[in-house]
Amino acid sequence: MSEAHKMVYNKHYVPLESNPTIFTRLIHELGVSPSLAFYDVLSIDNSELLAFTPRPALALILVFPTSAKYEEHKAKEEALRKCYDGCGEDEQVMWYRQMINNACGLYGILHAISNGDSRRFILPDSHLSRFLESCRQLKPLDRARMLENDAELESAYSMFALQGDSEVPENPEDEVDFHYVCFVKSHKDGHLYEMDGDRKGPVDWGPLGSDEDVLDERSLYLVQEFIQREDGCNANFSLLVLAPA
Repeated sequence: MSEAHKMVYNKHYVPLESNPTIFTRLIHELGVSPSLAFYDVLSIDNSELLAFTPRPALALILVFPTSAKYEEHKAKEEALRKCYDGCGEDEQVMWYRQMINNACGLYGILHAISNGDSRRFILPDSHLSRFLESCRQLKPLDRARMLENDAELESAYSMFALQGDSEVPENPEDEVDFHYVCFVKSHKDGHLYEMDGDRKGPVDWGPLGSDEDVLDERSLYLVQEFIQREDGCNANFSLLVLAPA
């Protein structure tokens, strides 16, 4: 992270396991329709296995190791970017700046369900619906603070963060070596965006065709870049897709 973008966290969460069942239960608890769910992407290289992935793919969440190579690459990119300040009708996507330590899984989920066609699956009068409506007109810092202070969302997250098979740190302030990044298709300009609350803002990767979803060749190429950057030294990657159940 660049020096200008570093921050001291006021709140710390237990990390969320990269588990499609847990992710799905959490979004349903928050107010997403049961007709939407997360699934594991079995392969991005094998077309036969990729064909088993439910479509249309509304969002991708990539889980990857935060290696020194990744941090160096990100620092170089961030040094060339300005801090994002969009809100309301000016935004092509709804982006959340991360102010809660170890909660990148939650930020990945929020990016996935706040953008693109996923928004159509949010139930009216749910907590999530009210939260998104309140966030929409807020600048990134105010939006981040609202998320940080949302007790109902924190309670739902805490319930599911303790599930799963992975070992979680006893102290939520302990650093973990994995990070979550989300890829979405904007419902406004149809572009592919990389959404990471630990960066200065959303990254626009250009337009997708009207018949293309986030499992098109460009998205898979970006995922491959994350993997190839490690030069085969780290195989700890996983990919989840948000799609109709």
